[in-house]
Amino acid sequence: MRYLPHTREDIESMLKVSGLSSLDDLFNCIPDDLKTKQKMDIPQALSEWELDTHMEELASLNAANKNCKYFIGAGSYDHYIPAIIPYLISRSEFMTAYTPYQPEVSQGTLQGIYEFQTMVTQLLGMDVATASHYDCGTALAEACLIALRKHRTSNKIAVSSLIHPHHRQIMQTYLGPAGYEIVEIPYTDKGVTDIKALEKMDDIAGIAVQSPNFFGNVEDLASFKTVAADKKILFITSFTEALAYGLLKNPGSFGADLVAGEGQSLGIAKSFGGPGLGLLAGSKKQMRNLPGRFVGKTLDSNSDKGYVLTLATREQHIRREKASSNICSNNGLNAMTAAIYLATTGKIGIREIAQQNHDKAFYLKTGLEKAGFKPAFNSPFFNEFVVKVPDSFKAKKESLINDKNIFAGIDLESFYPELKNHYLFCATETISKLDIDQLVKEVQ
Repeated sequence: MRYLPHTREDIESMLKVSGLSSLDDLFNCIPDDLKTKQKMDIPQALSEWELDTHMEELASLNAANKNCKYFIGAGSYDHYIPAIIPYLISRSEFMTAYTPYQPEVSQGTLQGIYEFQTMVTQLLGMDVATASHYDCGTALAEACLIALRKHRTSNKIAVSSLIHPHHRQIMQTYLGPAGYEIVEIPYTDKGVTDIKALEKMDDIAGIAVQSPNFFGNVEDLASFKTVAADKKILFITSFTEALAYGLLKNPGSFGADLVAGEGQSLGIAKSFGGPGLGLLAGSKKQMRNLPGRFVGKTLDSNSDKGYVLTLATREQHIRREKASSNICSNNGLNAMTAAIYLATTGKIGIREIAQQNHDKAFYLKTGLEKAGFKPAFNSPFFNEFVVKVPDSFKAKKESLINDKNIFAGIDLESFYPELKNHYLFCATETISKLDIDQLVKEVQ
């Protein structure tokens, strides 16, 4: 998109209409002591071609190219994106579509959301799914708010300490100022949430558990559902790797009341950390408590198929005091991307991709163990796992980045101080056997 600046004549014309004498008069409402007095340190203007060269030089400083090998997951995963997706999603019908404020006029947008919601419910085994949310963290915060509002007599919610640390921070941001308390459930020496500690917790409104958890380990969701049923509270599950359900049983099969997750793996590029795709689904009982939109399919007066905005509980559609949320804007383009990805790969394709993820991660873990790395936990995992590394690995890791373009795991100490020298490794279908063999050889 070209930048078209206003001419001096344009500016003077607008000032005349507004009754102002200069652009500075636009800021008279700001107190002088809050204004910056010194001039802004802005470089001299560049020509279009000089600017292109400058931007290319800046881009070359980023290690974001096909020559790099990433053994990192932790909530943002490197997956192959079928060529059909960037082609279709760049079409103007999808790229420029916006929130359907006059929904029935926007049949294409509504059908896209309807197909997205349908496939999300199939993937997660739930009854209903909302239109998309910002990311997993905000979707999970919404799910916890539902549990707290529903229980009413308790302002506490039990949250696994193995939910992604960033998502727990987001939950604290939303729940804390509202007077709600997050009680963290510790983890065991097997790298899974301590269900015995949960059983001893009283006066909680709900349980939130991530599976696969931040360590990549698979949680026993059936046991958590049993505890939730005994305490008569909502059971919430979350995930950061949507493709895991190509192999694992989905949350719906364990009786989850609400499911929040990250859909970045469904055809969406990592893009330096965002934007992502928040998924939020629930049982039919929770339909009117869920924020956002639900699109339905019906027949019009001529018996022709049509799509309608069946339910919308966000503050832009109903009276603000009755809205269930004001943070549930639809990530429409990313939701469409995920829908195209799911339709393109299909059930068999997703299962095959998931199998490759698991098998390559297992092969990587086996190789690292032979190289002297010690497995931290002995639990089933999907495509990432934790190992304890030798003291010399930290320096080796930097040399791998600088000399080999290999990004070998992330240090967990900043997230879990007790896990010094423990690293989280990941392997997806984009990592070849040769890549794994090279990494193992380099760290021996």
